[in-house]
Amino acid sequence: MASFWPVSRASRRFLKPSHSFSRTLFAVSSTYQLTTTSKNPNPNPYPNATLLGPFTQRHRWTPRCVEFDLRLLAHISSSSSSTGAKNDGNRASNDAKVEVEASWIDLYLPRQARPYAKLARLDRPIGTWLLAWPCMWSITLAASPGHLPDIKMMTLFGCGALLLRGAGCTINDLLDRDIDTMVERTKLRPVASGLLTPFKGLCFLGFQLLLGLGILLQLNNYSRILGASSLLLVFSYPLMKRLTFWPQAYLGLTFNWGALLGWAAVKGSIDPAIVLPLYLSGVCWTLVYDTIYAHQDKEDDLKVGVKSTALRFGDSTKEWITGFGIVCISSLALSGYNAEIGWPYYAFLAAASGQLAWQIWTADLSSRVDCNRKFVSNKWFGAIIFSGILFGKLSS
Repeated sequence: MASFWPVSRASRRFLKPSHSFSRTLFAVSSTYQLTTTSKNPNPNPYPNATLLGPFTQRHRWTPRCVEFDLRLLAHISSSSSSTGAKNDGNRASNDAKVEVEASWIDLYLPRQARPYAKLARLDRPIGTWLLAWPCMWSITLAASPGHLPDIKMMTLFGCGALLLRGAGCTINDLLDRDIDTMVERTKLRPVASGLLTPFKGLCFLGFQLLLGLGILLQLNNYSRILGASSLLLVFSYPLMKRLTFWPQAYLGLTFNWGALLGWAAVKGSIDPAIVLPLYLSGVCWTLVYDTIYAHQDKEDDLKVGVKSTALRFGDSTKEWITGFGIVCISSLALSGYNAEIGWPYYAFLAAASGQLAWQIWTADLSSRVDCNRKFVSNKWFGAIIFSGILFGKLSS
């Protein structure tokens, strides 16, 4: 009798259900019940069998804490399944959708200033880089051998590139506001989407041009006239896509005007043997990167009826832009030779040739993401050429 009590006590201890074990057991049981119920109204998988009493749904006891876990499990299961179905249904549309990511403009600028900053593309500095690099090339080429370029002049031209690029984007959006609403990539621009009225856009344009005039007045008289003449190109460029399949060439004439202006700002005139090959190289460079960029919108351009070199070249795009790339590098070599620049320039020019060839050969013209990636990489091409001119001048 004395030995019975320890055995009985141990048996009760062993048979006493553990809280964590029971929670796991009932969770697994509930998962099975939910699965079978969704497939079959009868939760019993063996309708002809007799359920044992303690295991029937009618007589099973479930603690309150486990009932809460079961309700939570059922909620998570239904939520995840509905979310998964929704994600599967939206995956195809999300692949084609242009995502709008929050930029520093949305995070730090006042709400009233955000549309104007986006109108000037301040959140997309690549355009400013592409406009500024030809200016920096020319200013550095005009420096005396063995000396650094004029830092003040480079600062003025950097600010001017920022303002002129913003003004150009404003003009473009004002003239193209009807077209932009029909193009996926541009329909959320401030004027096209209605965030800004055309009148407000015109006022902002006047403000940018006024600041640009203040920079232009810091230059010599020859450069003032030369700089002011570029406004004809800036204002007429947005119309070219309606008139010709070569708007990218016209953009090249506009964006590389700084190759002429930078030299004139330092020297007071232009040297055609140095400056004109530099200008031609910039125009061909623009034809390369902006043709790749135009492939992003070729489907929309066909629907809207505007023209581009992407549509003009079609499947022969890579052959065309390879030719423009060869002319670009050759013209840069000729400009450096006429400027009697040192040997480091040609080493950097070889590296820039490799970067440009990489763009052309690896560009996936059917992918908007890859076209944009290759387009943005051109800031490094400009930086390599600038570094070559700088070190070539210091070593000459």
